[in-house]
Amino acid sequence: MKSVYKRVSIFYIFDDCLFSDGTYSMQTIFSPSRHLRRLCISLSLIGGVLSAGLAQANETISISYQRSSTLFILLKRTGELEKKLKPLGYDVSWHEFSTGLLQSLNAGSVDLHADVADAFALFTQAANAPLTYYAEETAAPSAQAIIVPPDSPIHSVADLKGKRVAVAKGSGCNYLLLSALAKAGLTINDIQVRYLEAPDALAAFRGGNIDAWAIWDPFLGAQQRDAHVRVIADGSNGVAQYNRFYTATTSFADKHPDVLRIVFDELNTTGKWVKTHPQEAAQILGPLWGNIPEATVELANGRRSYDIVPVRRDQLAEQQRIADTYHAAGLIPVALKASDIRIWTPPPAK
Repeated sequence: MKSVYKRVSIFYIFDDCLFSDGTYSMQTIFSPSRHLRRLCISLSLIGGVLSAGLAQANETISISYQRSSTLFILLKRTGELEKKLKPLGYDVSWHEFSTGLLQSLNAGSVDLHADVADAFALFTQAANAPLTYYAEETAAPSAQAIIVPPDSPIHSVADLKGKRVAVAKGSGCNYLLLSALAKAGLTINDIQVRYLEAPDALAAFRGGNIDAWAIWDPFLGAQQRDAHVRVIADGSNGVAQYNRFYTATTSFADKHPDVLRIVFDELNTTGKWVKTHPQEAAQILGPLWGNIPEATVELANGRRSYDIVPVRRDQLAEQQRIADTYHAAGLIPVALKASDIRIWTPPPAK
């Protein structure tokens, strides 16, 4: 069973056991006096080793990631972050999240969090999560889309009126759907919305239980290649930019700007590598994404920008549009000012 630990002073909690860093297990036999000196020497040596170990112990940085966290997945595989951080006195601990990511973000349960879509990030802001934004992946409007079966009579968003449409509630695709409907003169009340997570929506789509599906890559790419679906709308032409954000727990960000600088640079470098080595990246990521065919991975990666830039407070207009749309739709209970977030910006290169 995978162990998840939380640092408490010099102890680690591994679910059901508690032990001290560097604890030695030894059996002491009290025998006649001729062994006393040997025992004292041994204890002295052990004490010295323990003291030296504790004095030199590295600080552990915890990083969460999802299967969609392409750049973090590649960095975990190459060990580049460990190589850069180890000489500075840091170790790295990786934690994969398949569920519970929002709760983790809101609680600040790790130091550096998995990257999330623009719309998803707003839920953490609404919850006053203790987060600092330190990097952004620029727009990838065609990386999510509304799709229909190849033989469907639906040919435009306007044709969705009265139809059953699946989408993951609160996701970036949820905003894509709302924005596309608005552009076509419709609202969410004009369709039969089905709030389904991607695996359930996939089963419903294949079974003919929904008429259309708003979904992101690599599900999108897989359906295009395998089922020859038709795209009736994506985020192009100002419908939905689809940016992604990287955040750190604020208490960590305040204390470790040196770490944020290194992580930012490594994300930037890795993003450039993915775009210049599409086939090699696809070969690596296919198995890590769940044995997805390389051609599907390459198709999906071709639509992502993987362009890592600083977060700019004056360039959050799309975030504000999403926040206003979600508030009007009742998805976010409070009105938000998208620029009211903590931001770390890398210092200019010397």
